[in-house]
Amino acid sequence: MKAEDAAQTIGAVLDAASASRGVNDIDVRDGLADLGVIGAQQLDIMNRVRRSRDEISRLRRREHELAALFSSARELAEVRDIDALLTRLVNRAHDMMGTDVTYLSEFDTSTRNLRVRQTVGSVTPEFQNLLVPAGMGLASRIADSRAAQWVPIYSEYIEGIHEHNIDDAVSAEGIISILGVPMLSDGRVLGVLFAATRQQHEFSPEETALLSALADHASVILQTANTLTQLRRSEDEARRALEDLTAYLEVRDRSNIVHQELVHAVLLGGGFPQVAETLSTALARTVTIIDAEAFPVASSSATPSGIDSMHLSPAVQSAISTSRSTGHCCHVSDSASSTIEVVAAITAGELFFGAVLLSTGELELGPVDDRTIERAAQVAALLVLQQNAVADANRRVRGELIGDLFDPAPERRRDLDRRARSHQIVLAQLDTVLIIVVSPDQRTATEKSVAGYFDGAGLVGEHLGVIAAVIASAEPLRSARELKTHLEASVASPILVVATPAVRTIDDFAVRFETGQRTATLLDALGVADAAVTTQSYAPYMAMFGSNPEALHDFIDDTIGAVIEYDRSHRSDLVATLRAFVRNEASPTKTARAMSYHTNTILQRLDRLKVLLGEDWRQDEHLFRISTAVRLDELRYLSRRTFRPPEE
Repeated sequence: MKAEDAAQTIGAVLDAASASRGVNDIDVRDGLADLGVIGAQQLDIMNRVRRSRDEISRLRRREHELAALFSSARELAEVRDIDALLTRLVNRAHDMMGTDVTYLSEFDTSTRNLRVRQTVGSVTPEFQNLLVPAGMGLASRIADSRAAQWVPIYSEYIEGIHEHNIDDAVSAEGIISILGVPMLSDGRVLGVLFAATRQQHEFSPEETALLSALADHASVILQTANTLTQLRRSEDEARRALEDLTAYLEVRDRSNIVHQELVHAVLLGGGFPQVAETLSTALARTVTIIDAEAFPVASSSATPSGIDSMHLSPAVQSAISTSRSTGHCCHVSDSASSTIEVVAAITAGELFFGAVLLSTGELELGPVDDRTIERAAQVAALLVLQQNAVADANRRVRGELIGDLFDPAPERRRDLDRRARSHQIVLAQLDTVLIIVVSPDQRTATEKSVAGYFDGAGLVGEHLGVIAAVIASAEPLRSARELKTHLEASVASPILVVATPAVRTIDDFAVRFETGQRTATLLDALGVADAAVTTQSYAPYMAMFGSNPEALHDFIDDTIGAVIEYDRSHRSDLVATLRAFVRNEASPTKTARAMSYHTNTILQRLDRLKVLLGEDWRQDEHLFRISTAVRLDELRYLSRRTFRPPEE
């Protein structure tokens, strides 16, 4: 063979070994034969050529795969759209594997279900949205084993549990062979990447390794997605926490400002109106402060919204009771039908002074706002205690002034005028004493009410078991009646008000008080406990029984007791005839006219009275005593009904 032909033959062998197109095994064999290589030597060279060609083909394929993997890795570093990355990766796997259908199923760690997320080559919507329940099908087996698996014919797959929805979707897609590899991250299953064919196919280890490498990339994508989701969630939580903290700090700062203003209200003497106004401004609500009897004492509005004196809805009353027992503010349970949303009881220990009421508003109240309301209630309690302390001190001083004013010893009044002036009281302007008698349990409240009624224009205090008011009055009886009418609205007991004549000197006050007190005692003996009277109306009886009021009952019984007993036993009315007789100048004719009877009827009754009272009962002395007894008995009788004091 020529050298030129030999060179061509050797070139053909090398081309065949490098997997060049256009050179096959027959060309290599013929070329070797031309070179004189036959038999065993020829067969050995042919095998070597085939191995070289296969290895070069494998390396070229591996180079292509690595280039594709490097491209996928670059995309992982550059692209942030997770869905776009998964789509590209599944597309690349589809191209590299050369299968009919390539798809990725994502694993749900809470339910252990797998749901198809990305597909390439799929034509049916059932398969594209396929859900694989936990423990079912090839996908669950791969997820549980965390290892790659493949089946040449899925319909004949017996290692796993079949599920009809899965089988129907696979059959509709025409899939025969399936290769699946798990997507793992730190031992956790994130999903499964599949490559499937519509004809029977046996997947090689190289194909399994390639799909596993792509599955690793998919794992990175899903792990990145999970990390980004967690980061976003953490960012959102941090943002919400910052917003909550900012809102809390704003509310706390507002609460601190309100607290400072409330403290200033106490220190500067602003009182309840400033407390209500401060809280109203801070919480954008109408604030009303009521006392223990539910009367408004201060409000941030001109007219307290939704609050009627002595009338609060059951829901508001229940909320006040709850706040009183717990020591915290309470939201009204039925605020939808009430204008009051929140209440806070004003208490000090077991003492209840009233409540702070807040209307509904647009600002949503939080826990810090509730504490602010409770602070306002505490400040209101301090104001009440402060006012009570001042009132008690005032009451003690005024009580001492009244005690010295009414004391019989003149020396106790030597410096009284100066002491009274130090409390803005000018004794020279006062001239009338009112004695107020109520039940013992009502004295303190009555004293406060009387003091409030005169509003510093007089001297009020408790003295010797009664309440005394030293005032200036041109008409003592009218003043007594007006005071009684005022007290009836708040005092739950009979009220007796006794007015004395005007004094001429400061020393007359002691005498006037003694006279008024003795008159009250006399009226008590008669059973008169609810009236407004003057001492002049009872001056005659005071002269007779002032020193011993209880003796008047014996006087009445001794004088006209026989007539009273006769009426009781005979169901007659001789006492009424006797009253009319003494009132009408002891004239039978006038008596008959006053009682609308015939004169003979009156004469017959007078004869009966003569039998009961004695022959001389119409004599001056005897008749005077009978007239007095009749009048006293009438007062005693009327005290059990509507009392009407004697004419001035």
